[in-house]
This record gives sequence, structure tokens and C-alpha cells, in this order.
Amino acid sequence: MGSLTGIAFLFLGVSITTRVNCQNVKNNVPRVKLSYREMVDSNNLITFNGMANSSNYNTFVLDEERGRLYIGAKDHVFSFNVANIKDFQKITWPVTNTRRDECKWAGKDIVKECANFIKVLKVYNHTHLYACGTGAFHPVCTYIDIGHYPEDNIFKLEHAHFENGRGKSPYDPKLLTASILIDGELYSGTAADFMGRDFAIFRTLGNHHPIRTEQHDSRWLNDPRFVGAYLVPENDNPEDDKVYFFFRENAIDGEHAGKATHARIGQLCKNDFGGHRSLVNKWTTFLKARLICSVPGPNGIDTHFDELQDVYLMNSKDPKNPVVYAVFTTSSNVFKGSAVCLYSLSDVRRVFLGPYAHRDGPNYQWVPYQGRVPYPRPGTCPSKTFGGFDSTKDLPDEVITFARSHPAMYNPIFPINNRPIIIKTEVDYQFSQIVVDRVEAEDGQYDVMFIGTDMGTVLKVVSVPKETWHDLEEVLLEEMTVFREPTAITAMEISTKQQQLYIGSPDGVSQLPLHRCDVYGKACAECCLARDPYCAWDGSSCSRYFPTAKRRTRRQDIRNGDPLTHCSDLEHNDPHRQNLEEKIIYGVENSSTFLECSPKSQRAMVFWQFQKQHEDKKEEIKMDDRIIKTDHGLLLRTLKKRDSGVYYCNAVEHGFVQALLKVTLEIIDTEHLDELLHKDEDGENHKHKEPSNSMSPTQKIWYRDFMQLISHPNLNTMDEFCEQVWKRDRKQRRQKNINTQVSSNKWKHLQENKKGRNRRTHEFERAPRSV
Repeated sequence: MGSLTGIAFLFLGVSITTRVNCQNVKNNVPRVKLSYREMVDSNNLITFNGMANSSNYNTFVLDEERGRLYIGAKDHVFSFNVANIKDFQKITWPVTNTRRDECKWAGKDIVKECANFIKVLKVYNHTHLYACGTGAFHPVCTYIDIGHYPEDNIFKLEHAHFENGRGKSPYDPKLLTASILIDGELYSGTAADFMGRDFAIFRTLGNHHPIRTEQHDSRWLNDPRFVGAYLVPENDNPEDDKVYFFFRENAIDGEHAGKATHARIGQLCKNDFGGHRSLVNKWTTFLKARLICSVPGPNGIDTHFDELQDVYLMNSKDPKNPVVYAVFTTSSNVFKGSAVCLYSLSDVRRVFLGPYAHRDGPNYQWVPYQGRVPYPRPGTCPSKTFGGFDSTKDLPDEVITFARSHPAMYNPIFPINNRPIIIKTEVDYQFSQIVVDRVEAEDGQYDVMFIGTDMGTVLKVVSVPKETWHDLEEVLLEEMTVFREPTAITAMEISTKQQQLYIGSPDGVSQLPLHRCDVYGKACAECCLARDPYCAWDGSSCSRYFPTAKRRTRRQDIRNGDPLTHCSDLEHNDPHRQNLEEKIIYGVENSSTFLECSPKSQRAMVFWQFQKQHEDKKEEIKMDDRIIKTDHGLLLRTLKKRDSGVYYCNAVEHGFVQALLKVTLEIIDTEHLDELLHKDEDGENHKHKEPSNSMSPTQKIWYRDFMQLISHPNLNTMDEFCEQVWKRDRKQRRQKNINTQVSSNKWKHLQENKKGRNRRTHEFERAPRSV
């Protein structure tokens, strides 16, 4: 029997890892991690899997009033119902065969490049959208009729209004574009030529002459990639309104020793119409500054995140001072990382009022400009606020000349607290998109960030103040897989009215609610530990928190996540606290078994306790070579009789201890097992036979199945195992039938041959002789 026991199941299909027993390490992991299947099964995800002849669902416009989400993609524009994106309308807008052939002859890829990729989609007025596409390297724009009212159900292309899209959409679909439509005028950061070398910030449409940044001047723009454009009022005078562009570009010569990428914010005045004699039809108020997002390191060496990926402006009560959330990745080949930095518009304005960058000295280095700055200060909007200039065309020549040669500021813009609020390194993904929702909770307002990654996952993160509101703690609430296959998230939009999040990718679109309170658990403590501003314990379940609701039993603690304070008085009334999951499993002496226990929270630390039979005392289990704790449970490698007893799986989080599972383990000794194994079908005991050598093949297979079954106490594995046994038996029966049929056919064939020979012999014997 010992030799057979050695063949018993010893290794489980789980990864045995050494968990670092440190809460600080676990704080950096999502508390709840949901797979794509779990999201779908819980009805928390709606997915539009795209169309066979389309892709690149990247250009989003949300119309809350109409309840529509407009999305531009390859050769199509879609209008989705914000309540359920399965309900949609579409416009097909391909290029002509002539344009496609011209694109192909120019050496472009006919599938990936020679199509109409929609890059600009804006609400133009109450009845129309404005859309632009790459047009197979021949940009084209037009209007889309959406009707006066939602019930009109109109969604059609205005074929009579096609116009040249140069300066509005790039030629190359791989290039990024940032644009904003203000008072019927389109501001776009894009490439204006076929080769993708002439990058500029344009203003087109409207009644004014088109205007742009200086051409082929690396001091203005140096191979930029635009990620966002926003209008922010400077003060109560609309003449001072500024448009801010966010982009990344190559560092200017002399700024960095080697080739490097810098994140930038550029500003220009909405009422800038260019200069009179110089900078005609060029911006005269354009300035740019560097955005710093770095982690201070030893010896004064900082780790920089320079690859700006996305920006989101979170409006506050003061429209002049929104908070800027920016997503960065590293351009380093040494390590892969992502970060989110937070910026204040007052800090941005302070830098734009500081010294200009100027090249001087024997090494032609960038230094702060120390000379006289002309009046009015370059970058100032012409208005009654700052002097008597009604238009940029009235500005003195020295102001225009200075603005042309000094578009960059010397001082960079540092984030709030001088460091990122979120950092992610040593993970297999990087951040790509961000949207933010300001949520009212019991103990204050919190900004909840939804961060998209290049692997098709969304992180839900809230920043919680520690001692002060300036010292923030990152709380990673959830990590959700929102697409079936890994794919980069390239667009995100949030609807506070619908409480929904919309995610775009090259392959499709997904929709999910901002809150899923039921995933945290069924007890007050679990809801409190979640620290989700959207959720609170309402006395019976973890549900949506409403600031206006007045319930005494409502419990929520985002700042500390302390269930001991908020839920202790409810323990005796909470049925889920008493409803501890219990199991009874059996193990065989000298075999192995696995006690499965995984808390819902990945931040919880698990410890095991053991209670001997007929004893009340519980002892914490000490790990050694025979007893190993894994991420999924407890592995007992060689069972002993003394292992019989009750095992308790407990989770510890924020100082709160919660019992998750009670397992009663009974050990079957080998002698008793021999009696069971050597009973034949009639129930007779054959123990007098040699235990190992005299077992029939059927008994040996049964023994192996039994050993595997008792080594897998969880029901899922048991079901899988039974299915395997059933399939094996079915296969054996099928093979037996086939063999029987083959034998039968063989026998029939031999019989037929024999009959044939006899018949031929008989006929030959009876045949008349020829004369």
C-alpha cells in the first residue's frame, strides 16, 4: 500500500507563492479584482464587440441631454443609447475607391491606413455634429444631422457639405489629435501634411481667417503628440478666456543631453487673431511650459514620468480653477511604470507669469530671460483688463518679435505636493486614459479616478487624506477587465447623470456602472472596509450612498475604513456575521490535502487556526515544510492522524479580524482504507490478499480516483474530477463497443469468405466438363 500511496496526488494546480507578510505591500494591490467573465456574469458589463469592417472606436462625444454617446471609428460614426450601448445607430462613411487606390499607390497599408478614420467629432449646434476623418490620407470633414429633438430619431451624414479637412484632422490615422469647438470655431492640434512633419495648433471654421502656430520652428512645437484641449476662463471677463493644449514632444535642443520626451501645456488666447506686420495669421499669445511628474530619488536623482498619455480637467465650484489630472508613463528603457499627477491651474498661471526661456552664454544654454520684457507682456490677451489693446493686430512690433522668439517658459510646472498621487511599477500594464468623478460621502468629498490601461483593464482609485488633505493615500478599490481579449483602452467618457462609464478600444466599446456595491460582500464590516465613496451599509446590504438619505443604520468610513467603530453595534443584528461557511472533508493518512480559502479582498492578510477534536482551545498554525500557506489556501503535504480537527481561515484587514471558513478535517488511516479498497462488488472483504500486488486493474484505477477525489475538497474540483471520470468511462465503453463491433465484423467477414470458398468449390465440382 505504501507504494500506491506514494503515487497519490501530491501537487495541486495552484501556484504556491510566498506572500510577503506586510500590509504596506498589499496596499498597492486592488482590493477587489474582477475578471471579464465575473463582470459579465454579475451583469456589470455591457460590451459592443465592434463590426467586422470597422475598428478604432476612439473618438467620443457624450450628449447627456439627448442621452446619446457618439463615437467615431474606422469608416463609421455611431450613436449609442447611454442607458445600453447594445441599442445604437450607425452611419457608414467610407472613402471612394479612387481615394483608396491613391493611398495604396503611395505605399500605405490598405487595411490599416487607407480608410476613413474619424478623428474629430464635436457638437456643432443643437441640430448638428461636426466630424472629420483621415479620408485615406486625404482629410475630409462634414456635418451630421441629429435632428431638433431626440424623438426625431435622425442620424445622417450631410453629403452636400463635404470640405477639406487639412488642419483639422491628421492624414495618418496613427497620429493623435486634440481639438475643441468654441463658438463655431475649431481649435485643433494636429499634423497638417501627408508626411506628418508639419505639426501645428490651428483655428479653423467660423468667420475669421485660419490661424496657426509658427511653421517649422522647433522652439514652438517639436514633433508633438497632442492629447487634450480645454477652454478655461481666466477671470470674469470672457475676453481673457484661454485655450490650453496638452501634449508631449521631443525636448528642444539644449534642454536635455540626449533625445528625451517632455510633457507640455500650451496656452493661447481665444481672441488672438495674429499680428499685423509680423506673425500674420499666426498666434501671438502662444506660450508653453513643461509639466513635471517625478518621484524624488536618492542623491537628488529623480525618476521622471515624461510620456503624457491623457488629461482630465475636474471642474470645481470655481470654474476658473479646475484641477488637472494627468496620466504619464516612462520613456525609460530601464523600467516600465505609470503615474498620475495632479496640477493646480493657479500654479500653471504662475509659471506663465514667470521668466521666459532664453538661450545665452558661450554654450548657448537655456537660461531665464533677464532683460526687459516688452509691454503688454507677451501671452497676455488683448482686453480692457490689462491695457488699451482691442486686438492682437494692435500690439507693438517689439511684443510680436519677443513672442516669436520666446514661446517657452523657463520654470516647469510641478504637481501638487511635488510628487505623483499614484505610481505603478513592476506590473504588466501601463496607464493610458483617465476620467474622474467627484463623489459626496459621509465624511467629505472624494475624487474617484477611473484609469484605463493598455491591457484592457480599468482601475478604480480614490485618494484619501491621511493627517491632512495635502497628504494623500492611494486606495485602489477595484481592477476590472472590461474586454474579452487584452486590448489598449484608447478613450473613456463618464456620465454622472447615468452613473455609467464608457470605454473605447481598437476592438469595441464597453459600458459599466460607476459603482458595484454588492461585490464587496454581505456584511457591514465588508462594506465599511471597501472604502468606496459610492457605497454604504444601509442596515441590510451594501448599497449606493445618497447624501440626502437619512437612515440611522447607514455606515460609511472612507477616510479610515474602520468597521470596529462603525459596525460593532450591528454585529448581533447582522445575520451574515453568524453565517460562517462550514465544510467537512476527508483525507487519507500519508496523503495530501488542500484547504481552499481566498478572501474577496486582496488586501486582507490570512491566518489559520487549528482546534483539536474535543478541545475548545484554538492555536495559530505554524508554517513549515509539511504545512504551506498559499494565496488560495492551506496545503498539508503529508497528513498525520494528529491533523484531524477543525481549521479556521481568518482574514485581517485594517486591524479587523473576520472568520471566513470553518473546515472539519477527518483523517482515514491506511488500514481502514485497505478494508474499503478490497471489498469486491458483492461486499466481500479480500483483505487477506496482498494489498498492492493483488489489486485488480479496476481496483487500482478506483483507488487512484479516490485519492484524487479526497485530495480536492472543494466542489468545483470535485465536479471537474467526476466529469473526467465520467468521460473516461464513457470513452472506455465506446472503445469496448468499437472493439466488439470490429471483432463481430471480422468474424462475419471470415464467415462470408468461408461461405464464398465453399460455394465456389461446390460449383466447381458440379460444373459439367467441357467436351
